[in-house]
Formats: sequence, C-alpha cells, structure tokens
Amino acid sequence: MESISATSLLGHRPVYGGYRCKDVSSKRKQVDYFRLPFTEFLRGKVSFSTSLPALRVDRKMVSLIKAQAMELTKEAYSYRENVKIPMDFGYGIDTGVDRRPGLWPPENKADNPALHNPLLRQERMGCGWLGAIFEWEGVLIEDNPDLEKQAWLALSREEGKSPPPAFMLRRIEGMKNEQAMSEVLCWSRDPADLKRMATRKEEIYQALQGGIYRFRSGSQDLVNVLMHYKVPMALVSTRPRKYLEIAMRAIGIEGVFNVIVAAEDVYRGKPDPEMFVYAAQLLQFIPERCIVFGNSNQTVEAAHDARMKCVAVASKHPVYELGAADLVVRHLDELTVVDLKNLADIESAEFGSGEPELEMEMEEEADRYPSSSVGVDDGFW
Repeated sequence: MESISATSLLGHRPVYGGYRCKDVSSKRKQVDYFRLPFTEFLRGKVSFSTSLPALRVDRKMVSLIKAQAMELTKEAYSYRENVKIPMDFGYGIDTGVDRRPGLWPPENKADNPALHNPLLRQERMGCGWLGAIFEWEGVLIEDNPDLEKQAWLALSREEGKSPPPAFMLRRIEGMKNEQAMSEVLCWSRDPADLKRMATRKEEIYQALQGGIYRFRSGSQDLVNVLMHYKVPMALVSTRPRKYLEIAMRAIGIEGVFNVIVAAEDVYRGKPDPEMFVYAAQLLQFIPERCIVFGNSNQTVEAAHDARMKCVAVASKHPVYELGAADLVVRHLDELTVVDLKNLADIESAEFGSGEPELEMEMEEEADRYPSSSVGVDDGFW
C-alpha cells in the first residue's frame, strides 16, 4: 500500500503487491499478486477500477518496484519545502509557544532597546534590578514561638510585673522589645529602664534557645539560587546585631547578605515599615522593586505600607490566614526567579505616576468650564 500511495500521488500507474495470510487450519498460503489499475486522483482520494485480474509477478520485480516507489516518494517530498513528514505522529506536548519563523525566541519584556549601552541592557534583563528582604526567625531558620512567650513570662516575674496575657503576646509579635514594653505592656516610659529590660529579655531568650540554629526546609536552596543570579539580599530582625552575627556564623551564611538591619538600627518594629524602608535604602532600591519574605500578617501589613511586595511563609500561621500576602508558600524552595520577577514587574514611580496627569486634566477642565459662582455680600449674613 505504501508503494501504491506513493506512485498514485505522482500520477503513475499503480504497482503490484501481495500478502500472505492464514486460513482456519492455520496453514500459510500464498495469495496471488494482483494489479490495481489507476483511475483518477482527486483531493487526496485514489479510486480504482472494479476489475482485479490476478497476475503473478517475480519477487525480484516486486522488490525493484518498491525501491522505485521509495525513490519517487523522496522526489515528491523534495519539491515541497514547507511540508515535512511528521516524526512525532502528533503526540507532541503543546507548550503554548508559536515557533514560526520570526516569533522565536519570544520578546523579552525586561529588555529596553532605548538603552544604547549593551551593559545596561544586559543588567536590566538579569536579576540585579530587584532586591530580596528576608526576615530571620520562621523564614530562614526554624522558630519556636513558645520560647518567646516563656522569655516574656520570666522577665515579668523578675521585674515584678503582671504576666502579659495571651492576646497581648500575640499583639507584640514582631515589635522591638522597648516598643512592646512602652506601648503595649506599659511597664515603663524611662528609656534607660526600657533598654535594661530589653537587654535582659534577650539574654533570657538566648539562654532558653541554647544557641542551636538550623535552616528551615528549602530556605538554603532559595538563598543559593539568589546568590547564583546575583540578587541583592537584606536581612531584617528585631534581635540585637551580635546575636544575629553569632547565628549566621553558626549556620554558615556569614557574608551572604548585602545589608543587615538589626534592633539597634531602627526605632520601631512591625507593623511599622521602618525596618523594610531602611533596608531598601541601604540596598539602593526603590520600595517597588523590593520583595519582603515574612511569616506573619504584621509583616504583610508593614511591607504593603512600604509599597513592597510580600511573600508569606506558612511556618507559624496556616495558609488561609496569610491571604493578604501577594504570594503564600509553605517552603521557600517552591519559588523561582521567574516568580520573583513577576512580583516586581510593575509600573514603578521612577518612570512617573498617573497622579500629576490627573491633576493637569482637572485643571484643563476647570479652564474650559469656568465656575458659575455668584458673589454674595458678606454684610447680608
């Protein structure tokens, strides 16, 4: 049948063929070779005459005819430059990419041909135009919230204060120690007294923690990926700097972060966005190009107040409680560089915002339609 179809496409007379079959008694028998006279070829259909006279043909002749049919098939396809024989039989995976000439590779949205400097264009298409701001506990390393509560309760017993209830402990999560003592717990207003109690509270926490640190699952993988793509990274925490440096040295990431913002560098903690804004300033990025990685709604609130995107890690809270974040993951290795680029792919303020244009339109409308107010004598009232 291959030889018949090949020669029929070219308009030649059909060739001869044959086959073998078995009858009911399972005995092989030779069926006579026959000839199919060619009638016409129209719209991909081949019609034959009804008469099928039997004709025996030599095996050598059949092999020669099949060889000629294959050559004719190659010749037929050689004249068709745009038609190729499908080798995958239509089982290919549709990737959604149009591979026609001129459309591949796809246009890079990050590329800006207006930048005549090729080095600037290459940097723009890379990952150096976005910054990553990480929180410490519960995001990069494992966190035990019970230790924080025990530290507050132990400090309250030492200072003779009433132990803070559970709702207050939830409210002061992410705050600086001095901020929590003065604004929420109302233990003191004296800066020296606040500093003394904050230092003692950190000592109690470090004693309970025992100096044991370990990465959360997937955190080290994302840090390695960002280092490979040269993404600037910052670390923010309300812990004192000396404890952060000890912990980073213990897990082997000393010198990885470009910027470290500790408790001594800011006045207020979360939900105030001061830590994240200061980290973006040190990274020399506008807030819209920074992505914050946290594990609480206070972090989400602070990041959005700073006009930053936020990725929430469901380490301490369930996923459904972190719905306000731009992206929620259970482990950081679920993220890719493409995800981070999509988060930072926004129209930023450095290229101008729409508010001034709106004001100009309002002024133009005011000039076009003057006010119809009527003057009123003040003495009348």
